[in-house]
Amino acid sequence: MAYEFKLPDLGEGLTEGEIARWLVEEGQDIAEDDPLVEIATDKTTVEIPSPAGGTVSQILVPEGEVVPVGTVLVVIGGDGARPEPRDEEQPRAEPAPQQQAARQAGEKVRATPLVRKVATELGVDLAGVAGTGPQGRITEDDVRAAAGGTEPAGSPEGEHVPLRGVRRQMFEHLTRAHEIPAVTWVEECDFSDVDLKRLVPLVLRAVAESLREFPELNARVEDGELLLLDRYDIGVAVQTEQGLVVPVVHGAGGLSLDELAAEVKRLAEGAHAGTLKPEELRGGTFTVTSAGKAAGLFTTPLVNHPAVAILGLYRIADRPVVRDGEVVVRRMGNVSVTFDHRVIDGKRAAEFGLAVIGRLQAGRQEG
Repeated sequence: MAYEFKLPDLGEGLTEGEIARWLVEEGQDIAEDDPLVEIATDKTTVEIPSPAGGTVSQILVPEGEVVPVGTVLVVIGGDGARPEPRDEEQPRAEPAPQQQAARQAGEKVRATPLVRKVATELGVDLAGVAGTGPQGRITEDDVRAAAGGTEPAGSPEGEHVPLRGVRRQMFEHLTRAHEIPAVTWVEECDFSDVDLKRLVPLVLRAVAESLREFPELNARVEDGELLLLDRYDIGVAVQTEQGLVVPVVHGAGGLSLDELAAEVKRLAEGAHAGTLKPEELRGGTFTVTSAGKAAGLFTTPLVNHPAVAILGLYRIADRPVVRDGEVVVRRMGNVSVTFDHRVIDGKRAAEFGLAVIGRLQAGRQEG
């Protein structure tokens, strides 16, 4: 008897996922709980085991496709024939006849931000495009077909590289950043008395302590109101080969320095290995980003929606500075605070940044 495996509900309000990589191929025999497929969602990749054993009869959704929860992804067992859709299901591969026609006025257009961007570049009105993806979703191929398969005049030639997995999630997530009127404040920090081997946990502790004094930076905008959060779940940006990942140190305000260091290490290793769970990438109330030496003297971080602020760390090196009227060499680096100016004023953001710097310069190193 054939077993139809559907994209499961991955929790946290997710309604769809991307097929990042199939771990099996058609005709392969697998056992129950063997690795089956990797699903990319919300900046992480989740490996899903097979719920049944047997022969992989048919893979219905190709890698790179985004499909809603409940879509049949693969058939295990049976004679290999494509399963007939049940009355309560949407067809999985071919769109329903009404999806072939142009959409009627007011009907929702289902397309990812990347597809919408391609449509804009090619001058294609998505309202008149028939989607061939699951549930009528418009794909990039649909848009290019509607444009006649040609590039716009003056478009540079080159290779089209699809945004998939983490990079697609980054694109879609950060598309919202343009909605935020962000302002960045920056100041020098003297790191001479800071143990740079424990820099990130030291910064997390300084940030958590300072957020207690400035609760409007530990918040999010919700239904036109600023929701001040009573938890300190701080996201830490980690650059991986797959792209930027922001795992969250939950309960950072209640952890010791040693506990913070251990948790940051664990999350960073999981980010590089691609093994983080969805809940380890959600719920951040504030973000810290640092690219180490590659960060340069200063960049302009993007506020990680729905948070309202992010703190940046930059290259730390010996610099000449003036102390008590004399030029001395100190280990200096810049610290920035980028914030949503709709809900935070510059004075408060600056005071928060100075509070963080003050705590770091105090040189408190105990665990």
